[in-house]
Amino acid sequence: MTEICKGAQVKAIGQAGPEDLALINRLTRRELRADEVYTFAVRLCDNDVDREYERFDEDTLEQLAQLYVGVSGVFDHEWSARGQAARIYRAQVVEEPNVRTEDGRAYRYLKGWAYMARTGENETLIAEIDAGIKREVSVGCSVEKVLCSICGQELADCPHEKGEEYDGQTCYGVLTGAQDAYEWSFVAVPAQRRAGVIKSARRLEEEARLGRRYLKGLRRELVRLAGIAEPEAEHELLVKVADKLDEEELLGLTKLFRARADRLLLPGVQLRYEPEDTPFQADDPFLI
Repeated sequence: MTEICKGAQVKAIGQAGPEDLALINRLTRRELRADEVYTFAVRLCDNDVDREYERFDEDTLEQLAQLYVGVSGVFDHEWSARGQAARIYRAQVVEEPNVRTEDGRAYRYLKGWAYMARTGENETLIAEIDAGIKREVSVGCSVEKVLCSICGQELADCPHEKGEEYDGQTCYGVLTGAQDAYEWSFVAVPAQRRAGVIKSARRLEEEARLGRRYLKGLRRELVRLAGIAEPEAEHELLVKVADKLDEEELLGLTKLFRARADRLLLPGVQLRYEPEDTPFQADDPFLI
């Protein structure tokens, strides 16, 4: 079976051979004949740094290879039964010889073999795959954690930011520990430079990521203000305390320490006024 060339992410194969047909029929409700199915190969995702400054690690690619068998292909990540167009029946990690990733590692990608039924409804899609029009794909999956390429800690909790340089090294997130594979999609605009992949997860996961970033910012601000208000406190101790607090606690303490820090940092007034009930002094030369 021919490997996918670098310039395309979807490659037409056509009619399934006996081995492929046996794998396909493991996923069907009835035995399909070779002339009833159309097969093609897809480059799902890889281990290179993409435009979002993220990459899959090699172990995660291997885990995804197992998870993607049996997963449906859709369009633009629209999770609809009507949009199901094809299904992965085989997947494996492939290494391209003499090709390196942006950060110098051996380039590997997840290759999937997919099939669809030869029906009247699919004729147009099959023709577009054959013509090279439908060629960009994207995966929708979830991972256990995103590690920082600089320090190895979880990116949401470390001081580094994706895309920023630190001592000549660009920070990116390493997607680690595949948990689930939701779907793969035909898309128009890819994010990964080689594989043309946009990583997509459920909206709840995106909200969780934004929530972790929000809490990370709150913790940093609390540590900063507490360091101003309580200069005797050790920075590492403040960081440890902040890491254990939830949003409500962080907001409450941030408000408290901001008030204390403001009193310490704001300059005092130069003129001081006495209360209105200050008793009259007859010998005060400034009173009229």
